[in-house]
Amino acid sequence: MSEAPRGKHVAYTPEVSILVPVHNVQKHLREALNSIRTQTLKDFEAICVNDGSADRSRDILHEYAAVDNRFKVITKEYEGYGATLNFGIQRARGRYLAILEPDDFYAPGALERLLAAAKVSNADVVKANYWLHTGGSRAKNIPVESVTDLMVGHVFRAVDEPDVFFTGPSVCAAIYKRSFILGNGLKFLETPGESYQDLGFSFKVWALSQRVLCVKDPVVYRRQDSERTLPEDARKVFCVCDEFDAIEDFMAVAPNGRQLRPYAYRVRYDSYMWHFERLPLELRARFLDTMVGDLARGMRQGDYVPSLFAQHQRQNLAFILSEPQEFLKLFPEKPTKASRSLYYRRVGKKVNGIIS
Repeated sequence: MSEAPRGKHVAYTPEVSILVPVHNVQKHLREALNSIRTQTLKDFEAICVNDGSADRSRDILHEYAAVDNRFKVITKEYEGYGATLNFGIQRARGRYLAILEPDDFYAPGALERLLAAAKVSNADVVKANYWLHTGGSRAKNIPVESVTDLMVGHVFRAVDEPDVFFTGPSVCAAIYKRSFILGNGLKFLETPGESYQDLGFSFKVWALSQRVLCVKDPVVYRRQDSERTLPEDARKVFCVCDEFDAIEDFMAVAPNGRQLRPYAYRVRYDSYMWHFERLPLELRARFLDTMVGDLARGMRQGDYVPSLFAQHQRQNLAFILSEPQEFLKLFPEKPTKASRSLYYRRVGKKVNGIIS
């Protein structure tokens, strides 16, 4: 760890600032913080922002800060995920930024590998893979390889190799140059709660980055069995749409906005399907009209590029737009790998040839 010169007050710049947004996660918080503290990279600061927690999260954070001065605890009134991360970004001092959800945890050596890749390539962002983690007596770690072989081993611009747009947001499986984030004014959308705020942020990162590097190593365990679930209430039905409204505003003024539109349309399709799957049946119908309207508008505007979609996605898009009520009825209530496969086979027979 570097030291400031003796006799002078010099602002210390750690290699990495890890942002940990915390709200009522006492059950898993120690595992997350332990995974930071035991990293092989020692030169970091962990900015733990307690977003109005009502459980023991604040006490746990102060336990770690009391024994390790690399942990900084800031408590504020509850504002939600996006506002909390923006708050942390403005207070970070590191050359690079990382984000860890407080119920996820890092793999050993994760930060050292990400930082080494970023420094050797002078990357704006380094993107990695991750595991889905289920805890309990039958704990499982399922690798998610959103970073493919074609993406690794070289530096590129996302607009030149757009598959990176479709890797999923997973902001915790990445490291960002802080000067890139601040220089482009990149922020998370400050909508209520914690729902999809990483979508718009990630899209803008890819759109603006000039130097992207991808690595295949999984670096973080993302917990599936946490309390961080989409609330089953009407207030959150359209939260995913807020992200794409912000993306639309961004593309309207971006110099390459027209070039970005097909990628945004594909990400919108992916995100709307993911959101639709997670909604309870009584809220799916409410979301469907907006889903159909937004996807149809993009089609009319010429944003749909068939080559960006797999065959089953093209067929499903045609089915949604032509038979929305039938889609609502046929899509499985609790999707599994088997039920999705059966659904897409049925859709293929219904719409084969409508969209190619």
